[in-house]
Amino acid sequence: MTLRDGKHHNAYEIAALCLLLVVLSLQLFFSVRRESQTWDEANHIFAGYRSWTHADFGLNPEHPPLVKLLATAPLLPSQPKSPALEERFFKEDAFLRGKEFLYQNDADKLLARTRTAAATLTLLTALVVFFGTREMFGAGAAFIALTLLTLDPNLLAHGALITTDVGLACFMFLSVFMFYRFVKSPSALRLIGTGIAVGLVLAVKHTGLLILPILFLLMLCEIVLYRANGRHVLKLSGSLVLITLIGWVILWSFYGFRYDARPNGLQLNPPLAEYVKGLKPTEAWPISTAARLRALPESYLYGLADVKLTANYYTSYVLGKVYAHGVWFYFPVAFLIKSTVGVLALLLLTLGVVATRRLNCWREILFLAIPVIFYLLVALTVGMNIGVRHILVVYVFLYVLIGGATWTLMQTSRKWIYAAGIFLFIHVASSVLAFPNYIAYANELWGGPSQTHKYLTDSNSDWGQQLKSVKQYLDQRGVKECWFLYFAEGVAEPSYYGIPCKPLPTINTLWLNTPIDVPPSIDGPVLISASNLSGVEFGPGTLDPYGQFKLLEPTAVIDRGVFVFDGKFDMPLAAALSKIQKAQNLAQAKQLDQALQEAQAAVALSPDSIHTQLALGDILGQMGQAQQARASYERALQVAKTIEPEFQIRSIPAIEEKLQSLGQ
Repeated sequence: MTLRDGKHHNAYEIAALCLLLVVLSLQLFFSVRRESQTWDEANHIFAGYRSWTHADFGLNPEHPPLVKLLATAPLLPSQPKSPALEERFFKEDAFLRGKEFLYQNDADKLLARTRTAAATLTLLTALVVFFGTREMFGAGAAFIALTLLTLDPNLLAHGALITTDVGLACFMFLSVFMFYRFVKSPSALRLIGTGIAVGLVLAVKHTGLLILPILFLLMLCEIVLYRANGRHVLKLSGSLVLITLIGWVILWSFYGFRYDARPNGLQLNPPLAEYVKGLKPTEAWPISTAARLRALPESYLYGLADVKLTANYYTSYVLGKVYAHGVWFYFPVAFLIKSTVGVLALLLLTLGVVATRRLNCWREILFLAIPVIFYLLVALTVGMNIGVRHILVVYVFLYVLIGGATWTLMQTSRKWIYAAGIFLFIHVASSVLAFPNYIAYANELWGGPSQTHKYLTDSNSDWGQQLKSVKQYLDQRGVKECWFLYFAEGVAEPSYYGIPCKPLPTINTLWLNTPIDVPPSIDGPVLISASNLSGVEFGPGTLDPYGQFKLLEPTAVIDRGVFVFDGKFDMPLAAALSKIQKAQNLAQAKQLDQALQEAQAAVALSPDSIHTQLALGDILGQMGQAQQARASYERALQVAKTIEPEFQIRSIPAIEEKLQSLGQ
């Protein structure tokens, strides 16, 4: 090839790269602009803005600050109105004040600015994948990997949202790639670069800690594969220690090198020492020890505790069934449903290529396979089964490996060029057909995006992002009165978009104490988010106030995530929950007679609910009627042990404690 041909070749390569980046940017822009806030975004936005303006890292400690700081940097010049904190339980304060922050300003403008900033991480991911694949396997493989990434429905679904998943995937791959370059050709500059990348992945998400054992395993592979002598082993080990130290310093820098989570003497609510008491002793000890030594920022340690505590209480929904806990097969099933058929075919092809040793770049294979295997093994056991977004890391590594294997195969025969082309076309076509609603994507083997809700829920299908489409649907039909069981009720604001529906109680509205009044019977239309329709929040069977709707055919489906039902519906448990909430607020205000009336009415509506029986027992206890309170608690205990006990077993210790207190 002449120098002139080389220049033309490079020019074409750069043009193709730019074209794919433009395609990625346009898809992100046109899909996300039609979406309202997703479940966590207002919380993340307000926490990030508070971190900038008050150096306060205590509002959203469950995530390190990098993505939040990046996303909210564009808000600093405009100085949006910011609500005062109420210093209540940290999650309540973050979600409620986050909602106020977003909707007392121009919500769409704030979302547009912050999402644009967050989307830069998706573009960075694309660049890192392209250049990483190019160095490992060549330009042809790089374009295959980039095409898979650019048109991946899962990346497109979350690539412009203010969440941590894409950032984790980006910097996890960058860290491994930088370490790959370092072990190939060690230098001080490459060591420092790897350390910085490790620091960035630690500062994105607590799951980023997995980069440390991953790099350790890769170091062991390097030692075994190349039969390193003792001196080389010491060099590699020392280098990994230095990389970890650099990453540790970078992490501290995002907290301003300050241990305290909050400035000016403000305290976390509850304090860290109190919060870790909810963990098992073996889980709490490392966090408490690190706090005592001040080895990591307080906010970071608090987040580690919160991640574990939260995972312990998550229910799961997969293949149409609700589970009271995490299930090991969740992510394998989610991967099969949420990946395009083209990607699944190319992955099978890749496994064949590696197994037959047609691709014999063993260092590259190990550096791509070990992170995938280790990350998946951890994901299978943590129990946080709320979205395939939690394994976006896996997709990034697999796309690089698929690119290398597919390109190797394409160079052997024209038939493989055709086969790879067909699979890539299927991938592209499936993604294009899903536009612009990527969150609800499922491949054609499972019926496509319209059927996703039957198998998966939460951020796999419905994350509360459909408010603009709901408003459009209601306006087109002139609907002025309706009911809305909305997944993000309490943390988002349907009325901001002019949606006239009255809310129905959810787990979140009860937790956030959002007052809701529901009569025993309601007239439709009733709009129900797919995540609520699944029953994952309250549990199966009679535990679910809205279980009847699973048996009905909806009048319409809005954006594949909000189901519309017309008719008249009896809602005894939903009405009872609203009365419980009212009763508890009255009791807190010391209006015990009125509280008792509401609690008794709740029990009359739903006598086989532990919530109604516990509320009645609590109020009777406050009124000094111990015998009557005991009867309610005993009924609650019986219900917990006999009706869907797997889902109510966590309530038993609290009920037994209430009974014991009456006996004293």
